[in-house]
This record gives sequence, structure tokens and C-alpha cells, in this order.
Amino acid sequence: MRMPRREFVALGGTSIAAAALGASDPLGATDKVQTIEQQEREIVALTFDVFGTVVDWRTSVIREGEMLSQEKGFDVDWGEFADRWRGGYGPSMNRVRTGELPWTKIDVLHRMVLDELIIEYGLTGLSEEETDHLNRVWHRLIPWPDTVRGLHRLRSQYLITTLSNGNVSLLTNMAKNAGMPWDCILSSELSGHYKPDPEVYLMAAELLSLPPNRVMMVAAHKSDLRAAQRVGLKAAFVARPFERGPGRTVDTSPEPDFDYWASDFEDLAEQLGA
Repeated sequence: MRMPRREFVALGGTSIAAAALGASDPLGATDKVQTIEQQEREIVALTFDVFGTVVDWRTSVIREGEMLSQEKGFDVDWGEFADRWRGGYGPSMNRVRTGELPWTKIDVLHRMVLDELIIEYGLTGLSEEETDHLNRVWHRLIPWPDTVRGLHRLRSQYLITTLSNGNVSLLTNMAKNAGMPWDCILSSELSGHYKPDPEVYLMAAELLSLPPNRVMMVAAHKSDLRAAQRVGLKAAFVARPFERGPGRTVDTSPEPDFDYWASDFEDLAEQLGA
């Protein structure tokens, strides 16, 4: 039986033999298999590093420190203070990894570092309430200019979630304060490990009920992305050249092993068709 021209055209290059077999789908069997395989590799969820990738932690700490100086008369280089505070982040997490400390959430680790800095910088006269408020500056970090709009665009096509070493309450308060449209909040706290431990990335895929290859880690830190890739996640690098402040060198060069390289979240959304 001769196939009408319109049906042949509709097949888009698939074999006439496949159509003659009476397939209900105009695609041939081979094409069906390819389509299923493509779907199984398709990215469904984006997990985001937060400190430095989503929010500008350094500017935020400096801003609140300067407000405190105006109120209390402190003479402090708040840029240096912010760097020192952030500099205690990795070593304090390592104390948890090595078993020197039991599992301890980031809020508590931040406070341990802050208490030492208060003494070193002579921030005398702070009440417990004022010290606690300063420690919670990490709950109030301001997003980069492209963050909220970019996240809204990405959320239109993907499930988006945090995947940060920040504890759940910190990330939740930050999202509420800055209007970040996360679908859910995932934290290292839920795994009892800190990034870049593999358990963190695998926990995210497991909680999202997805195989790791359908989840893509988004971060401004290459070590974070490489750790995610080692357990099967895809990787998108977003350049944040000013994370460490003006005049600081940050490696934002494209990495051939990463799946995407973007200048900001809007650029990433454009590349992902969102």
C-alpha cells in the first residue's frame, strides 16, 4: 500500500518499514530507544551552592559591620573581619570531619569563630543579644543582582534547591529575607556530613528520588563541582569574580570537564532554555 505523502513527511526521516509495521508512534523502534535514553539523561533538578554562588556574603558582612560601628563606635576594617570570619569556615568544618567535634551545625561553628574574633578585634560591650544578632548576619546575606530573577527563570523549567553547608534554618531564613524561590531547602545538615563529602551530593539525589546524572550542581567553586561530578552529578560553573572583594584573584576560567559555564544565573537560564 502506498503511503500518503503527508504521512511520510510526518515521519521526519524514520523508516517506511517501521510505519508499515503498524506502530502507534510514528517514531521507529530505534528512535524510541534513543528518546528513552535521552530522557533518562535529561537534567531534572538543579542544586545550588549558596555562599558566594547565590549570595554576596562579603558585602553583606561588611555592611552590617559598618552599621554596628556607627552604633557602637568600633574602629574595625570590616573587609578584613569578613575575610577572617569566612576563613574560619573550612577549618571548623574539618574539626567535625575528623571527629574532634561531634556533628555541629554551621550557626554554631560561625559563632565559635565569631567569639574569637570579638576578642581579637576588641569588640567589647556587645550583649549576648547583639552578638547573636551579628552571628545571624549569615541568615540575612544579600543575593547577587542576577540571583532572584535568574532563579525564577530556572524554576520555570527545573526543580531548584539549595545544597549548602548552611543549616536548614539559616537557608530558610535567608530565602525568606531575600525572596529566593526555592522549591525546597536541602542542606548538608540532612546528611550529617559537610561538602565536599560525597554523602552530601548523593543525599540530595536520593531525597529528590532522582539518579545522580539527572541532577546538576550549580556553584562558583570548582572544587564543589568536581566533588559532585565524582558521584555522578552534572556540573554548571557560574562565575562570581567579586566574591572575595575588589582586587582579589578568583579562578573563573572555563573548565572543559564541566557541563556548563555561565557568567551569571541569567546566562545559565539562557543556555538551559529557561
